[in-house]
Amino acid sequence: MFQNEERINSYLESICDEENALLKKINRETYLRETMPHMMSGHYQGRALAMISKMVSPKRVLEIGTFTGYATLCLAEGLKTDGELHTIDINEEQQERVQGYFDQSPYSSQIHYHIGDAFEIVPTLEGDFDLVFIDADKKRNLIYYDMLVDRVPSGGILMIDNVLWKGKVFDENPDNQTKQVLELNKTLAADTRVEKLILPIRDGLFVLRKK
Repeated sequence: MFQNEERINSYLESICDEENALLKKINRETYLRETMPHMMSGHYQGRALAMISKMVSPKRVLEIGTFTGYATLCLAEGLKTDGELHTIDINEEQQERVQGYFDQSPYSSQIHYHIGDAFEIVPTLEGDFDLVFIDADKKRNLIYYDMLVDRVPSGGILMIDNVLWKGKVFDENPDNQTKQVLELNKTLAADTRVEKLILPIRDGLFVLRKK
């Protein structure tokens, strides 16, 4: 999105806190093993997610889109000592490796890793969520949001990733996928139940605070 995006990202990463050893391992192995490693939140966005989680200090967190678990562990950093995090992903091929990462973390007993369709799993999870991070099938972002916005208490946070869509939201003739992102952004901007802003982190992070 920026002319010197690589240099900016490198600078931002040099200024923020370092990744811990486990996050570095996940980062390295994701780039070695995955065909689309850019789907991982990565160092800078991970620190942003951890910071937001620590500011919220959530009792319950929901993540839709686990991938290799990098963002999951960042979000877990802010959990209350008796808190729990539910993360959902549809890719069962990664399950053993990602569960292994969680088992190596200090949050192993607090993370509940669900494999399957989030549209079916979310209704089976009882209670509200203080912090929600949606980073999965972009066509369903608005569906997930509608499912969850009333399950976030006042002061709770919802976050949705990839809302600048590689800068395609500025295209004069957007493709269908970009149109879906634009429709999502327009709908959220008009939702009076939440305070909202987009942080231009990586591919755009929509942060919404429940009134």
